[in-house]
Amino acid sequence: MLNIGKSLEDLTLTVTLEGRLDTTTASQLEEELRDSLPNVTKLVLDMSKLEYISSAGLRVLLSAQKVMNTQGEMKLLHVNDVVMEIFEVTGFTDILTIE
Repeated sequence: MLNIGKSLEDLTLTVTLEGRLDTTTASQLEEELRDSLPNVTKLVLDMSKLEYISSAGLRVLLSAQKVMNTQGEMKLLHVNDVVMEIFEVTGFTDILTIE
C-alpha cells in the first residue's frame, strides 16, 4: 500500500510517500506525477515514511527525473537506510539529488 500526499506552493510540488513503492503501487505515483508535473519547476519527494522501493518504483523516479531535467529540479528528502541501499546498489545515487 502507498499513501501519496501532495502540496503545491508557487511552482514547487512536494510529494510525501508513505508505505511501499512497488509493482502494485508504482502506477499510482506515476499517474499523480503525470497530472502534476507540467505546472512545476521544482519537485520535492519526501521519503521519510517510504518503507521499500522496487524496480518499478525506480522507473517512476527515473521518468520524473527526466521530466524535471527539462523544466527545473527534483530532489529526494529523508531517505531511510533501506531505500538508500537500493539507490546505491542500482547506481541511482549518481542520477538523483538526495539530501
